Amino acid sequence: MDAPDVTVLGAGIVGAACAYYLAREGLSVTVVDRGGIAGGTTGAGEGNILVSDKEPGPELSLAVRSNRLWRELDFPDVELEAKGGLVVTTSPAEQEALDALAATQTGVESQAVAPHDVEPHLGPGVTGGRFYPQDMQVQPMLAAAAFLRASKASVRLGTTVTGLARGRVETTDGVISTGVVINAMGVWAGELTGLPVMPRRGFILVTSKVPGLVRHKVYAASYVAAVGSSEADLQMSPVVESTQAGSVLIGSSRERVGFDSTMSLPVLRQLAASAVELFPALANVQVIRAYKGFRPYMPDHLPAIGATEPWLYHACGHEGAGVGLAPVTGSLLASLITGSAPIVDPAPFSPLRFGA
Repeated sequence: MDAPDVTVLGAGIVGAACAYYLAREGLSVTVVDRGGIAGGTTGAGEGNILVSDKEPGPELSLAVRSNRLWRELDFPDVELEAKGGLVVTTSPAEQEALDALAATQTGVESQAVAPHDVEPHLGPGVTGGRFYPQDMQVQPMLAAAAFLRASKASVRLGTTVTGLARGRVETTDGVISTGVVINAMGVWAGELTGLPVMPRRGFILVTSKVPGLVRHKVYAASYVAAVGSSEADLQMSPVVESTQAGSVLIGSSRERVGFDSTMSLPVLRQLAASAVELFPALANVQVIRAYKGFRPYMPDHLPAIGATEPWLYHACGHEGAGVGLAPVTGSLLASLITGSAPIVDPAPFSPLRFGA
């Protein structure tokens, strides 16, 4: 097998972005995954690139910088849409809280709007909102493949990692001799490393084509609290957005149930009902499928980006923000490995905060 400078464990969008930015620094890279490209959390997401849902702190700084990197990438045919996001409210108190949050989001552009001017098909219960022009969406599987293609990395799929040691990665297909290992295994990132990554299950509904019904990413103001919740119980908040193909994606749910992959009809019904509250016209639109995935949850809601050993680095625990934060994660790890100046302060994301 290869003897690369760096071996990346995981072919999701975070691992693919790491491969891309490392290759730009002139390092040889091998990417290993026991499944396929974007076969885990990446392929089960909506492709969100958001700054609107981040509270003040290190993750917001990470998201703002990553948003710029997404705009600098020249990847054709990944369905990148800079369509903006609309956060909606249903009461003066919600609007006041949303405006207060926006005032603290350094580096984020937003303005209070009359929501029906932005989304004419919203229901009458929506009374206010803010529009965030920096929010974007991408087709995550296409984007992960684009990062890998541009990296020219050696990609080994269907290959399970069985052990790690300095200078070597043991796999079901033999041993890879390597200088550095990057753990980008998503919800499985703790299996070989002991990091406290836990799966957080979520569902998405997909409708038949209804072009023009939903123009932006639209979500209720309660979504920010659901994202930041540490509760294991079910967290629900309506999120509705369209795709370039014309279908509508409906989320979002969060719950920590281990790797239980059971499709929950009660949750799916709640998702549908909450979407209809936002867009009443969806009541007459057919749901053509539903899918589920597991977000890599960290106890403090911050990803692990950095080293626990001189040869072992981590890029995991992004929960539902992995697509949006993939470029900045790859860039930050490349700078840490090569010794160049990082584009953001890496200290808050050090995996050593959980102990060596």
